[in-house]
Amino acid sequence: MLWSIGWLPAVHCAEIVRVETVQSLSRSVLGSTVIPYKEVTLSAQIPGAVKFVAGEAGSGFRQGDVIIQIDESQLMAKRNAILAQISIAQASVRNSQAQYTRELVSPRSKDIGAMPGFGLPAMFDMNMVQPFANSMMGNYDSDMGRYGDLMSSATGVSQAQSNLQQAMSQLQEIDAALRDAKSVAPFEGIVLEKMVEVGDTVQPGQPLIKYGYVKYKRLQADVPSGLVSNLSVGMIVPAKIDSDATTMVKITQIYPVADPSRHTVTVKFDLPVDAVAAPGMYAEVYLPESRQGDAKVVVIPETALLRGRSLPSVLVVTNNNTSELRLVRLGAEQEDGKVEVVSGLSDDERVIDNPPSTASSGWMPHAE
Repeated sequence: MLWSIGWLPAVHCAEIVRVETVQSLSRSVLGSTVIPYKEVTLSAQIPGAVKFVAGEAGSGFRQGDVIIQIDESQLMAKRNAILAQISIAQASVRNSQAQYTRELVSPRSKDIGAMPGFGLPAMFDMNMVQPFANSMMGNYDSDMGRYGDLMSSATGVSQAQSNLQQAMSQLQEIDAALRDAKSVAPFEGIVLEKMVEVGDTVQPGQPLIKYGYVKYKRLQADVPSGLVSNLSVGMIVPAKIDSDATTMVKITQIYPVADPSRHTVTVKFDLPVDAVAAPGMYAEVYLPESRQGDAKVVVIPETALLRGRSLPSVLVVTNNNTSELRLVRLGAEQEDGKVEVVSGLSDDERVIDNPPSTASSGWMPHAE
């Protein structure tokens, strides 16, 4: 028998079904932000005026390309001065080494030409007086005089070499500062934000640009600490970017510590390569409220709900083979056209599926 009113379903479509229990799909919706796969902030390392900026926000660069350069005129002047000091230090080293070699080959303490008169007084002193003093008086050693002269020459060599090394170290310091005058791309990417213009005066530590690798993108969300235990690296969860179609994202990083003021943990999710998103966009991620297998919920077909009612209700089949109208509280939508029932039903009960909207307590489906 069919109902004569066309918008009412046929009686034979209604059937009695048993309430099911399935794994809970209750999820929490959290706001998140699209971020680059990698992001760095390039800061000034030396003071000076910006003399070159390669591009605007969105400009792409390869690894090693110069993006910003600071005026290095003062550094070049210092470098030239240090090069002059190095030349002087090198000449001093050569001179001190020559004096040391001369002392080794021809000691000044035994130079017979040190006195006038063809060296006769010096020869007499070297051959007669010094041997007599060494043997008889016992308080003079001419070799000690030579040793003192050698040590003096060797000290001169060491000091000259130290002065040269100091000048070379200053040159290395200036060269490092000259390299720091250029901000280069650490990897392939784009300029996310430009913070200076040509002519700006900057100080060490001042941010110049934000630079990122955006071929791959991520989501970053602050997850309440109570939900973090339900997550693991590698888990796939659904997400929406700017309320568009749902996409699936992969958990790639869970920070090991929580924010002590907000009691949240930062979690990062990898987006698919083909996802249409730009850094800074708003996104929503759907995280499970319980671990897999931890909770079971009661579900019924959505078609078991009576249509046209202000409150969700179903017809429950009693032990007397009749039905009673019962209000239920609904939860999250499940797979295969089913809905979670938070309260009002238990897993050992039966309900009528596809009842007519006019059905009430006592109505039962009848076979044709």
